[in-house]
Amino acid sequence: MHQQTIAEIVKEISASLAGRFMGKIFQLSSLSLALDFGSKEAGYLFINVDPAWPRLHLIKRRGRELEKQSVAPSLIAHALRTNLSGGKLLSVIRDDAERVVRLSFLVECETGESHKAALVAQLSGRSANLFLLDEAGRITHTLRVPRGDGQQIGDQYHPPTLQNPGPPGGLRDTPASHQPAGLGAAEEKPLEQGAFPSISAAADDYYTRLEAAAIFANRSKALLTRVQKEIAQALKLKSNLASDLIAHGDPGQLKRMGDLLLANIANARREGNTVTLTDYYSEDTPEIQIEVDENSSLQDEAARYFARYTKAKRAAEEIATRLDQLEGEIPQLLARRAELESIISSRDEDALAILEGLKAPAPNERRKRKGADKIPGVRRYRSSDGYEILVGRAAHTNDHLTFRVARPHDLWLHAADYPGSHVVIRNQTRNEIPHRTIIEAAQLAAKFSQASDDSKVTIHYTPRKFLSKPKGAARGLVRMSSFKTITVEPKESIDRIETGQ
Repeated sequence: MHQQTIAEIVKEISASLAGRFMGKIFQLSSLSLALDFGSKEAGYLFINVDPAWPRLHLIKRRGRELEKQSVAPSLIAHALRTNLSGGKLLSVIRDDAERVVRLSFLVECETGESHKAALVAQLSGRSANLFLLDEAGRITHTLRVPRGDGQQIGDQYHPPTLQNPGPPGGLRDTPASHQPAGLGAAEEKPLEQGAFPSISAAADDYYTRLEAAAIFANRSKALLTRVQKEIAQALKLKSNLASDLIAHGDPGQLKRMGDLLLANIANARREGNTVTLTDYYSEDTPEIQIEVDENSSLQDEAARYFARYTKAKRAAEEIATRLDQLEGEIPQLLARRAELESIISSRDEDALAILEGLKAPAPNERRKRKGADKIPGVRRYRSSDGYEILVGRAAHTNDHLTFRVARPHDLWLHAADYPGSHVVIRNQTRNEIPHRTIIEAAQLAAKFSQASDDSKVTIHYTPRKFLSKPKGAARGLVRMSSFKTITVEPKESIDRIETGQ
């Protein structure tokens, strides 16, 4: 983060959270935490010490969303809960000329005694880290493995030494050689608040987009590497098969030599390892010479040629079959690479997710997807996370949507105890569907039900594979063998992408 951005965010955090008490601590990744100070207006304090994009700012999230995203707590997360939970945030200060932010706490013990502690967010590229300090300023815990003096557990903390002394006025940037990979030119200058309600909101949006772009780049690069490898392997196999075909020899010629050896047993002339034969299969019956083992009889040599003939014939058949397969596979792989390059160029995350779920795209796959885009009697939406949501209009379209269109791993939703539309979240990648998307789909299920005028509606949801149609049941009725529930407000909170028919 740029020094000026850090300074503005520190002022914002201090104004919003100073004097408040530390509550829950969420470990959102191995290198990031969200701290709850009980302020709905400010949100949570987010700290990330990933060297690629270390940052500190406020974020607006639901507690349930953070819980869902949380991973196993690290040692420092446990230490924060033990040592800082309930502690009062006294101050938030940025070190002059350093990308270091210090949060000071006053913590009251069970005995009634109070002591001070500090949390230091070091946002300095490769040396980015989070430190828990005791009252004497000694390091007790770190989020990353510490590097250098004044950074080790038990040391008196001091910021890392930077080689670039920086410009006058106290604003110093990380040297160019230390700039984390993946950051664009916008990171080299202060973030602008623009139309966002706060500088933290601007930072949250910027880094969320940056992180999404990096994830997309990594996913697409990995997939492109795999496709390139498959193409190279297929081309190499094709070349090797052609070489093997030549090495095995011409089956017809091998059989011909065996037949000629047997036909010339009475009149063949041998001289060392060379035998002269009359070629009865050619016009004018010319004489030809072939090499043989001088210690073998012509009958044994003929048998050897027949054995090679049998092996070459079998190999030719197998190789021809495999080459035919490759002739079909290689164009598919090349087409897949071209499609992937187009997806990367247009940054189409939905198309990338679809492609990731395919092992080898069939030639008519594109036509199948195109035809599946139009489903009569179904409303189509796109969730905030990019998932397609389908909503039925009537009983017969509900049945068609649930039992004809939906796949086993798609998520199915319906208002509990009320007639209404069947809702399906398409899950072509079979990954866990984000909770935000489930909420948005549940709101649609509530909106398009007979409970749409209620303030809150309970929605059942389950993977499609847990649904069945009772024999003789009316249209729209299903049986759920397993399901979960969620309560939401009925509303249409996301945009339609097609009106349907």
